[in-house]
Amino acid sequence: MKSPRSESAATAFAVALFDEFARLGLRDIVLSPGSRSQALALAAAEYERAGLLRLHVRIDERVGGFVALGIAVETGLPVVVVMTSGTAVANLHPAVLEAHHSGVPLIVVSADRPESLRGIGSNQTTVQAGIFGAAITFDRDVPAPTGAVGEKDVAAALARELWTAARGGRPQPAHLNLAFTEPLSSVTSLPESDGEWSAEADEPIEPAPLTLTPAPGTVVVAGADAGARAEEVARELGAPLLAEVSSGAHFGPNLVVAYRDLLNTANFGDRVERVIVFGHPTLSREVPALIERPGVATIVVRGPAADDYNPGRAVSTFADAVSVTGPLEESPAARSWLGRWVTASRSLLEPPTEPSAAELGNAEFARRELAAIREPVDRRMLVEAVWRATWPHDRLVLGASRLIREADKYVPGKKISVHANRGLAGIDGTISTAVGVALGSETDGTTRVLLGDLAALHDVGGMLFGVGETRPRVQVIVGNDGGGTIFDTLEVAATAPQDAIDRVLLTPQLVSFESLAAAYDWTYLRATNRGELDQALTASSGPTLIEVPLPR
Repeated sequence: MKSPRSESAATAFAVALFDEFARLGLRDIVLSPGSRSQALALAAAEYERAGLLRLHVRIDERVGGFVALGIAVETGLPVVVVMTSGTAVANLHPAVLEAHHSGVPLIVVSADRPESLRGIGSNQTTVQAGIFGAAITFDRDVPAPTGAVGEKDVAAALARELWTAARGGRPQPAHLNLAFTEPLSSVTSLPESDGEWSAEADEPIEPAPLTLTPAPGTVVVAGADAGARAEEVARELGAPLLAEVSSGAHFGPNLVVAYRDLLNTANFGDRVERVIVFGHPTLSREVPALIERPGVATIVVRGPAADDYNPGRAVSTFADAVSVTGPLEESPAARSWLGRWVTASRSLLEPPTEPSAAELGNAEFARRELAAIREPVDRRMLVEAVWRATWPHDRLVLGASRLIREADKYVPGKKISVHANRGLAGIDGTISTAVGVALGSETDGTTRVLLGDLAALHDVGGMLFGVGETRPRVQVIVGNDGGGTIFDTLEVAATAPQDAIDRVLLTPQLVSFESLAAAYDWTYLRATNRGELDQALTASSGPTLIEVPLPR
């Protein structure tokens, strides 16, 4: 019979760390299994058992990192990610880079070997301190706890430092590299609660705003994660709103959906004199070209991202906030400036008027309606259907593919929650991010993620839910055109050999998504026409993969 062990220094430190995190307001921990990190893992399990934290377990650290990122995006709170030593830590790098460039608060807690085992070829040991380079502004390498007096206070102080660093003026990832020695864990017991488990967040200090006045020739640009403030400022200025689909500002009376076409049209883009930018524009070449044009004054309103948006280093002014003063101009010129943009955009996008049943006769009208339902799905139809099916209580995540650009060109204004990993605009972790968004959401809606086939295959591990893990209401909608057809739109496609483009850029695939869905215990649906697509997009009770074949 084994005798009970006294609490190990590793377990005591882990409990003190999570105890302080819980007091600060931490809600979610994502961890991947490992021996060196067992004290952290078992302590996290006890905090979940006590109802003080939510624990999410993923076997793949890269998946876990993006799940944590999605939860942090949705909740606005830091999420702790725990993993063991060695390559496990390196697998967090893609998520940490995205968090850094998007301004998302992640706290990475990596377990490590003690100093005595470093640099001598010990198993699963590498240089973990500083592994994330410039993507981390707060990085601590902490020696293995020994049980000495005061170590619990050290753990609590580290939790406070990490929390403050992650939630700073610009939310960022932070890293704690924590060594452990044997015994790596013991029976875990939580400290007695004093009933004060969730501290009130400090009120952010409001920056002094830059004052703007309405004037013709102004446009407001809203890039990724710009937020609703961009739409509000556009209305206050009486200015056209050029809002990307993932901006959080793609709605309102000033919205100009066809902004890319108009920026290339005489008497529109060439008449712009002032640009106000919110968020991180990434979906067009026309916006940076406008900002770099001589004679255009650009004001960038800083967001949480690490780098200030500054195409061609042509931005004249950076501001932490803006306010609008002065009456909106009522002159014909001022009204005409906004009206021309909005009217032209609508005329470019409005479909031709269909004859009514009275005009066609019931039989012909019914025949046309049936033909429309049976029409094969193309990219525009797909993005419009997904947009139409998504409502304010839902969440929409858009992958880095042709589809987000199609949505940006065509979908009308609608105030819904949209996210895309546009910090580095990579295909990494798209499914995992969407799962994290779904886990972090407190609504009863559906989280939909729309992405291409290669982005889906790049993160297929995000579909794995371990036994006992929460299976949220999420739809993964895969536009499957057999490879990376976005490369067909590049200039090189007109000059390079077709077989070379297919091999190294298109990278064609013949994967059975139905088999993948079965392997991961997801519901599988296939939609080849408009009727099937609309039916598939109705709310699902659990994880659902919807495959939509598309032409190249």
